[in-house]
Amino acid sequence: MTLSRPGAKATKSPANSTKGNNQLRIIGGSWRGRKLSFPDVDGLRPTGDRIRETLFNWLAPDIQGARCLDLFAGSGALGLEALSRGAGESVLIEKHPAAAQSLVKNLSLLSATNAVVINTDAVTYLAERNIPIPFDVVFIDPPFQLNLWQKSIDLLELGSVLAEGCVIYVESGLEDTYQTPANWTLHRDKTAGNLRYRLFYRE
Repeated sequence: MTLSRPGAKATKSPANSTKGNNQLRIIGGSWRGRKLSFPDVDGLRPTGDRIRETLFNWLAPDIQGARCLDLFAGSGALGLEALSRGAGESVLIEKHPAAAQSLVKNLSLLSATNAVVINTDAVTYLAERNIPIPFDVVFIDPPFQLNLWQKSIDLLELGSVLAEGCVIYVESGLEDTYQTPANWTLHRDKTAGNLRYRLFYRE
């Protein structure tokens, strides 16, 4: 597991040999309009602008000062948007070395000091349960082919990962299924094309 904060020196890796670069645009908050590059990594699929706009409208009462966990950070679309809109901290979990290094670089470009990138897979991070401070907002948007929704949800409820009243966002395909704990209440549920996105509150 690698811990990286903005300003940390990125090390070279064979995983940096990606097919090209893409751009992510932050759509609201203090970094509104900023465009950031991210590598072309298999399975990396940033949450679209319209869905993000809807999601962060839903989160408006909860995002200020929140401690956020972006379990499958990828381009950083959710974790960075949260910071731009006033989150107190974002912890970004990303397995792919090139994507993780790109996140560190982009946080440095934004002069964001209230974020950390952890280069590991989400299941390992949650299974280790070495999380001293629980999270207020959690984003679950894994690469769809990995089918990690249920595993992530089950691990989140173990230990002390989630704060009381935590808000959990889950993005999946229309045909993907998962079961949530009895103390998760569905707050919002929408579809866009072949995607389904939901917001839960943990009682």
